Amino acid sequence: MTASDDASALYLGLISGTSVDGVDAALVSFDGGMPQLRAALTHPWPDALRERVLALAQDLTAFNLDTFGRLDVALGRHFAEAAQALLETSGTAPSAVRAIGSHGQTVRHRPQGDTPFTLQIGDPTVIAETCGIDVVADFRRADVAAGGQGAPLLPALHAMLLGQPGQTRVVLNLGGIANITVLEPGDRVLGFDTGPANGLLDAWCLEQRGEPFDRDGAFAAAGQVDAPLLEALLADSYFTLAPPKSTGREHFHLAWLLRQPRVPLLAPADVQATLLELTAHTIADAIEAHAPAATDVLVCGGGVHNSQLMLRLAEWLAPRRVISTAAHGIDPDYLEATAFAWLARQRVLGSPGNLPAVTGARGRRVLGALHLAPRD
Repeated sequence: MTASDDASALYLGLISGTSVDGVDAALVSFDGGMPQLRAALTHPWPDALRERVLALAQDLTAFNLDTFGRLDVALGRHFAEAAQALLETSGTAPSAVRAIGSHGQTVRHRPQGDTPFTLQIGDPTVIAETCGIDVVADFRRADVAAGGQGAPLLPALHAMLLGQPGQTRVVLNLGGIANITVLEPGDRVLGFDTGPANGLLDAWCLEQRGEPFDRDGAFAAAGQVDAPLLEALLADSYFTLAPPKSTGREHFHLAWLLRQPRVPLLAPADVQATLLELTAHTIADAIEAHAPAATDVLVCGGGVHNSQLMLRLAEWLAPRRVISTAAHGIDPDYLEATAFAWLARQRVLGSPGNLPAVTGARGRRVLGALHLAPRD
């Protein structure tokens, strides 16, 4: 299939990120090859299923193969529900969608070492069977097999949508993990995970207040940054690694925080304030080191709604402008889901989806495996 043959087709992107705060679904068209968001929603996780996902992501040894297999199918069903909900609310027939791009749920991401691997679950054959639509999934492993990090995969789309000739910009994605894309003149693109963002903030908020996230950063704003704890957290070796690099919940999780002896000595709000400062500090360090000429930092992901985090980022990154991608007409909540619709289209067209300069792979690779819907 050529791009011109596919010009009128719709694609549907699905992703649940490190925070496990909902499945984002985006319906995308590609008139002229450029993605345009047509409809989107966030499908909430049932509490019990979310707890199973978080437990697996943080302690794989707690699960035997039978438990793992059942969870894989349960997640496939949940992703299918998200796709069906979007089709219903948008009034879109399944036959109008060429393919679903399902990122799945990352439960382990270990691109370093002698046997690098990355693992996402959410059985794509269940999605294809349930929705009656072809599904592209397992986007990261081809890049890892080629010596890459398998992440981040969004910089190519960031360059398409937000690059500006003659200007250096940074696109900052505030998901469970923070990652940046540096867009430079001459089409040079760099990208990597800077460290924790919402994941640790959400985990501590849930642990201390029973709330899944810190609305507007109010919990953090009520505390004071503890300098000794911040210094201890900043000593983690990940922050000094040179890119390409990527990370996830298997590294930055609640147990990582609780290893610090100062944590039980502090007021919970002070710990939250320190975690927020850790996020802002490490992002600012990364941008200063790798994009000193950047004039704008364009923010997407759930963290864009944390006003306290956005305030600290603006202070750390001044005089650069720190603004939502919404200022450029791009919904910050659904840019990732849009990216996996685009990556599904790349797979259908047989076109590469990775950027070796970002991931460190040996070359461009077609990403993802295609799972055909039933034809009977």
